[in-house]
Amino acid sequence: MAEAVREELSALAAIFCGPREWEMLSCSETDGAVLKIHTTAEGLVGEAVPLELVFHLPAGYPSCLPGVSVNSEQLTRAQCLTVKEKLLDEAGKLLSEPMVHELVLWVQQNLRLVLSRPETAGSSAKCTLPESTAGDDGLWITLLHLDHMRARTKYVKAVEKWASELRLTGRLMFMGKIILILLQGDRSNIKEYLVLQKTSKVDVDSSGKKCKEKMISVLSETKVQTEHKRFLAFEVKEYSTLEELQKEFETAGLRELFSECVLGLVK
Repeated sequence: MAEAVREELSALAAIFCGPREWEMLSCSETDGAVLKIHTTAEGLVGEAVPLELVFHLPAGYPSCLPGVSVNSEQLTRAQCLTVKEKLLDEAGKLLSEPMVHELVLWVQQNLRLVLSRPETAGSSAKCTLPESTAGDDGLWITLLHLDHMRARTKYVKAVEKWASELRLTGRLMFMGKIILILLQGDRSNIKEYLVLQKTSKVDVDSSGKKCKEKMISVLSETKVQTEHKRFLAFEVKEYSTLEELQKEFETAGLRELFSECVLGLVK
């Protein structure tokens, strides 16, 4: 992790030093850092709107955009997504320099303006994301590996919900002890999915207590190529043999992905 990023994290910890204002969720050289900031901003009628901002600073940050997730009990899902999109627009203006504090200040100063715009003010609680204007060239495909899934029913519902809200297609695949998630969609939405996966209490630990996902790994992330199948939906599928799983990948035009990333998981 770059020294500038370490210094930024240290500065953020000093700035957001109040109770529950700051939380470092994960930090590694390969996956970068994921942090959560609790703050407030002025709403439409002058009320203080509580905001939970989660930032994923990838290994290439700040030369690449951070992943951003916005949540608030007082905002609809669609409003949160609009605020997130505006934050990413601002982040694009700050590339190559530490930006988390600037983004927090921006949302504190501009939330009321964002919420007052017609496309936001009229939003309902049901999230409706705009269609991607980038076409197939903007599609990415990411393969994730989960070590285990104790609270399977709850976990699967969460994965399906996030994929639906973020307009991601693909597969949640079970084959013996192997658990894989194949996501296809807009890259920024895949990044938000990863933030949700790492920061939400979707599973339980060995004692039965709710816990966050700490054993997820990104096996591959690449643009969708012409030979790759476009998935029309997100499906949960079980495979009884390795051959069945391999056929799924080959049908999707992902033969190399299977041989390079999946075969090594078989013990």
